[in-house]
Amino acid sequence: MSPLRVVFAGTPEVAVPTLKALVASTHQVVGVLTRPDAPTGRGRRIQQSPIAHAAEELHLPVLKPPSLSEPDIRAGLAAWNPDVIVVVAYGLLIPRSLLDVPRFGWINAHFSALPRWRGAAPVQYAIAHGDRTTCVTTFRIEEGLDTGPILRQSPPVTIADHEDTGHLLARLSPIAADVVRETLDSLAAGTANAVPQSTDDVTYAPRITTQDARVDWDKPVDVVDRWIRACSPTPGAWSTVKGDRIGLGPAIEVIADASAIPGQITAEKKRVLVGAQGGYLELGSVQPMGKKQMPAADWARGYRDALPTTFDIAGEFDS
Repeated sequence: MSPLRVVFAGTPEVAVPTLKALVASTHQVVGVLTRPDAPTGRGRRIQQSPIAHAAEELHLPVLKPPSLSEPDIRAGLAAWNPDVIVVVAYGLLIPRSLLDVPRFGWINAHFSALPRWRGAAPVQYAIAHGDRTTCVTTFRIEEGLDTGPILRQSPPVTIADHEDTGHLLARLSPIAADVVRETLDSLAAGTANAVPQSTDDVTYAPRITTQDARVDWDKPVDVVDRWIRACSPTPGAWSTVKGDRIGLGPAIEVIADASAIPGQITAEKKRVLVGAQGGYLELGSVQPMGKKQMPAADWARGYRDALPTTFDIAGEFDS
């Protein structure tokens, strides 16, 4: 088995384990693609991506194009002479004109059991829709949205009760590293078997915007709970009260109660409950506008006797 020359394309922290695993493998990582440096955090300071930082530590050459449609990108990739380009949460569209640069094509690690949850937010939608399992799939990228033939899938991964997107991605990222390495080993050995995706039961998981993340308290309580967890930590679920925006972390507990009034806030000594259809959510952490995250009970105490009685009823998510 001859080692492959690999270009790695990724951006967020979830992609770092795969990059490090490939560097430690028998294959040779010859270059890295990542998103340009961008403002992040409360201070909006310009920072490089987690993948750019990891590549720097690993002494790998990096390209940070704002678009892969720029005319010099093909030449830059061709100069690295890759056998394969591995994509993990990169975040840029890959033009058709670049698909033939590596001889084994572009291989994507996708965090779902394709064809379920094609698109940018598969983990978020799996949680939001109450899926009990997910997995990591590698497939060859083609022109369609996550439609290419499947090369490998991990065993099913159980989605734990009350798990949010951040925690589930942290568990899936080392699994992705193993699946990608195994995929490249099979490509190098000539044993890879690309299986066309089923056209049945296809579902889509488009990117979740900040506006999408607004909570609709008039939904069933279990749907509201899942949507908050799906949006945690980014883009972050939120609601408004007295015109102020309040960020909402995952609920501590879901309490069934047919008499609950959607959006109604009940502040007890050590907990804060908010009503939805069929029950209450016990709020965990909240983040008032312009302030740091804090326990919901501390937030409620800050209002003293003037705690608002309801959150606004509004939202974008349909169960």
